[in-house]
Amino acid sequence: MHPVDRLIVSFDRDLRTLFVPPRAARPEPATEQAEAELAPEERRHAAALMRVNHTGEVCAQALYQGQMLTARDPDIETVLAKAADEETDHLAWTRSRIEALGGRTSRLDPLFYFGAFTLGALSGLAGDRWNLGFLAETERQVEGHLEGHLEQLPEADAKSRAVVAQMREDEAAHARTATAHGGAELPPPVKLAMKLASRVMTGSTYYL
Repeated sequence: MHPVDRLIVSFDRDLRTLFVPPRAARPEPATEQAEAELAPEERRHAAALMRVNHTGEVCAQALYQGQMLTARDPDIETVLAKAADEETDHLAWTRSRIEALGGRTSRLDPLFYFGAFTLGALSGLAGDRWNLGFLAETERQVEGHLEGHLEQLPEADAKSRAVVAQMREDEAAHARTATAHGGAELPPPVKLAMKLASRVMTGSTYYL
């Protein structure tokens, strides 16, 4: 794709991610299950956790857009585009759960979006091996983060738990795909910096 076309497509997706309700290609997990009767504090906590997950998916879209913009190999761009499409399902599912639980999305989403987009573009400029390595490490860390949310979500909230469980499976698959296509192992300091950045995002969006 021509660089100008890439910019146009990326800008269009930026706007849609931030301002247009997403539409999932796959049905939301556990659609057949009834909404759980939760205590007010449980509902508030579940909504906050799903808000964190939603912002994580906003960041994922930003990362992929930045990475695709600077990817050099068309095959790598295709891998990134496929993963971004699947992440759109996550974006829609988490937003749906937030609304069902009476919560709201984070006010910090635009800030985190553009920060993640910048990181994605920089990883692409470093080369395709590092681009894929960054993707793989991101997905592994997100998988661990989702595992923690499965432990924290109310046991009765089967709908939210099903969404998070499916997201965890998808993130693990994305990490495996990135590694299989030649993703490099990131240096420990880079992994640590990514974890610290993730803590800032999760800690702030739980409340904001």
